[in-house]
Amino acid sequence: MSVTVPLPPGAAIDAEGVWCQVLADVPDDRSRPALFLDRDGVVIEEIGFLARPEDAFLVPGATAVIAEANQHDVGIVLITNQSGIGRGYFGWDAFIAVQQKILADLAAMGARVDGVFACPHHPEALPPYRHPDHPARKPNPGMLQRAQRLLRLDLASSWIVGDRAIDLEAGRNAGLAGGVLVATGFGHDTSQRAASRALATSGFAVQVADSIADVPALVPLLR
Repeated sequence: MSVTVPLPPGAAIDAEGVWCQVLADVPDDRSRPALFLDRDGVVIEEIGFLARPEDAFLVPGATAVIAEANQHDVGIVLITNQSGIGRGYFGWDAFIAVQQKILADLAAMGARVDGVFACPHHPEALPPYRHPDHPARKPNPGMLQRAQRLLRLDLASSWIVGDRAIDLEAGRNAGLAGGVLVATGFGHDTSQRAASRALATSGFAVQVADSIADVPALVPLLR
């Protein structure tokens, strides 16, 4: 789908149709860890195919955790599958409007996001977004790898927070240190918890929490 409104600062839709937005100054002399956050069900309440800014509500505790990461010089990156765009339920214009609302709500409480990456591809999407297994769609690591290149991130010391096992799997596939499954979205389902715990390895830690508010006590980056 085409974009009919101006792209916000730092945003581009790359050659593969993936949304890539850099919102922070990127240091050229070092890399830093990041806290990758799924959007719906983690940072904002899960409602299903969110297309209207007025329906975007922050999950309690999200702002405080993001602000704490800011203070620790830990990058905050939103990583979101957006098959609603690919399926034609809404377009990039609606996505932009929702994102502007989310970022403004966070900023009003002193929290900032360093990057936003969104993948519209899906096996049931309309052309040009129909793809059986696009490298950028979670659980594949493509969005995290784009973030690493554009934001100079140290993936090996980074963590991901999601409400589905595929979020954590994307983190493991990208070589992250660990992931946290939260119950504020689909993570309340016992099958998601079991699938997430099964992803744990000697090199990838898995934690389960009630919400993003519990993350500082579980993730070494914020201690």
